[in-house]
Amino acid sequence: MAGVLLKRSVSVIPVLGVVALIAFMLLRFASGDPVAQLAGDNADPSAIAAIRARLGLDQPLAMQFLNWLWRMLHGDLGTSIVSGQPVTALIAQRVGPTVAVSITTIVFSVVVGVPIGVLAAWRRGGWLDRVAMWTSVTGFAVPTFAIGYFWIYLLSMQLGLFPVQGYVPLSDGLGLFLWHLTLPTLTLSLVYIALIARVARTSMLEVLSEDFVRTARAKGLPERIVVFKHALRNAAVPIVSIVGIGIALLIGGVVVTESVFNLPGLGRLVVDSVLARDYPVIQGVIIVFGGAYVAINLLVDLSYSFFDPRISQQ
Repeated sequence: MAGVLLKRSVSVIPVLGVVALIAFMLLRFASGDPVAQLAGDNADPSAIAAIRARLGLDQPLAMQFLNWLWRMLHGDLGTSIVSGQPVTALIAQRVGPTVAVSITTIVFSVVVGVPIGVLAAWRRGGWLDRVAMWTSVTGFAVPTFAIGYFWIYLLSMQLGLFPVQGYVPLSDGLGLFLWHLTLPTLTLSLVYIALIARVARTSMLEVLSEDFVRTARAKGLPERIVVFKHALRNAAVPIVSIVGIGIALLIGGVVVTESVFNLPGLGRLVVDSVLARDYPVIQGVIIVFGGAYVAINLLVDLSYSFFDPRISQQ
C-alpha cells in the first residue's frame, strides 16, 4: 500500500506543475496591458512602472516564475491589488462556505445517485429506470443558475420553506447551517446525481450479467444481498471514479451557485476578483481549486484497491 501511495503521489506532481504554470501565466496572457489597466486611465508612466516592479513584472519571465513558485511553496500567494490583504488570508476567510456546500453536495449526491442507479439497473426497463434516465438527462440539460432560480421561486418565494440567500456558519448551530445550505445543495446536486446515477446504472448492468451473480442467485441468496452486497461492490470502481471526476463539475458549479445564493465563498471571490482584475487573488484561487481537485482524485485513485484488491497489485 505504501508503494502504491508513493507512486500515485509522485504522478500528480507534473499535474500540479501544469496548474501552477497556468496560474502564473494568467497575468501574462491577459488582453492589453493589465498593469496599465490596473493603474487607471490617468496614471503616468512612473506609476505604471512602480506597479510593474511591485508585481515583479520587470524581471525576466523565468525569474518571475521561479520567484513566484518559491513564494507559493512557502504559503505566500501574493497580495490583493484591490484590498492590500494577503491572498492566503482572503482565501481562508472565504473557504468555509465553499467547503461546506461542496461536502453537502457530494454526500447528498452519492446517497441519492447511487441507489437510483442501482435500482434502475435492477429494474431495467421499468418505470423507475425510465424516470431515472429522464431525470439524468434533465439534470445535464438545465443550466445550474436556472435550477437555482427555480428552487428559489418554488421553495422560498412560493412555499417559504428556505431562505433565499445567505450563509450561517456551523458554529451558529447545525440546524441553521443546514437550513441555509439546502437550496445551494439541491442546485448543485441535480447534475451530480444525474452523472452518478447514469454511471451506477451502466456499471451495475454490466456486473449483473456476470457469472458470479448468476451463481449467487442459483445458491438461493436473497436478491437484495446479491444486488447490494455482491454486485454493487464489484461495480463500485467506475462509480468512485466518476465521483472524483465530477469534482471538476462541482468546482465550476460552485462559482455560479455562490453568486445565485449570495454565499461568501471562493466562487464569489473569483467573480469579484475577475471584475476588479485582481490577478493575484485569481491566481491563488486557481491554485487552491487545482490542488483540491488533484488531492481528491488521488484519494479516489487510492480507494480503488479497497473495492478491487487486484488493482493494488498492479
